[in-house]
Amino acid sequence: MDRKKVVVGMSGGVDSSVAAYLLKEQGYDVIGVTMQIWQEEDRGLQEENGGCCGLSAVDDARRVAQSLGIPYYVMNFRSEFQRHVIDYFAEEYTRGRTPNPCIACNRYVKWESLLKRSLDIGADYIATGHYARITRLPNGRYAIRRSATAAKDQTYALYNLTQQQLAHTLMPVGEYTKDEIRDIARKIGLRVAAKPDSQEICFVPDQDYAGFIEDYTGRKFPPGNFVTTDGKIIGRHAGIIHYTVGQRKGLGIAMGRPVFVTEIRPETNEVVIGESGDVFCATLTADHLNFMSIPGMDTGEELEVTGKIRYSHQGAPCRIKKVDDGHIQCNFAAPQRAITPGQAVVFYDGDCVLGGGTILKRGPEA
Repeated sequence: MDRKKVVVGMSGGVDSSVAAYLLKEQGYDVIGVTMQIWQEEDRGLQEENGGCCGLSAVDDARRVAQSLGIPYYVMNFRSEFQRHVIDYFAEEYTRGRTPNPCIACNRYVKWESLLKRSLDIGADYIATGHYARITRLPNGRYAIRRSATAAKDQTYALYNLTQQQLAHTLMPVGEYTKDEIRDIARKIGLRVAAKPDSQEICFVPDQDYAGFIEDYTGRKFPPGNFVTTDGKIIGRHAGIIHYTVGQRKGLGIAMGRPVFVTEIRPETNEVVIGESGDVFCATLTADHLNFMSIPGMDTGEELEVTGKIRYSHQGAPCRIKKVDDGHIQCNFAAPQRAITPGQAVVFYDGDCVLGGGTILKRGPEA
């Protein structure tokens, strides 16, 4: 019987490295691939950009593949990454929204593009080092379940994968804790066993989002007014791309008390400032919906679920209903801090991802 072939996306980190090892141990025909996505040719610049983008990732992944005795390749996904991730990232900030580039990268580069190429070369599956689990439900649909460890669960960033993608995906790391993965790496002698996780957005290594956006778009974003929720001008901001909802630090205004960004208005070039209570809201409207464990919802149908509004959010009880073909309204049982347009809201039924969407706005109006 032919062994099933799986292409493992290898970032040079410990998680994807151990994923490749686990799958080989399970009897799969494993091929290691690193996705080349960084836009610059200069080696010095690439070396500065760690995580899954730098040349150091390629070097580490190649050494791991050699140690495991599996074939290894580098595939060029620069154009896909630029179109689906960098262009999207810059455009969202110019619209006064806060994007999540990792979610876009997962959906359109790590899955859509990598899976297509992998299937084209005869692979049956792709695999990653994400802390999540794929399950086949009694209704026949595929869904993502939370990982074995809540401390490292990554399901939030995977909510928008399609049924076809899930059917051809393996996530072996989801059954382990991070410490267990590092222990496995040490036991098999991988040099990346203690390699730290990448925390920053890979294509903005200095975390100067505004500087990157201005350089990338060739646009300058002029200063404008800080205003209160009732319209009073209280100062000048440095340009809307410098801010996000919920932000307190780096505002450059002295009010004698903590104040926060509550809204960004690109049409008037205003940044709205409010008190701590103004940051909280119980209702949001979301669009760009993707359902996973169910095929969809009927308009007016209401479900009680758990909603997460950012990666680090613990999740909170809420009721959701589809208000039309393109929008869901989510009502939390208690107000949540910094519901941010542009971020994802992901809904869970127990430990299973029901689906999610992109936060369009705070409040009930679609």
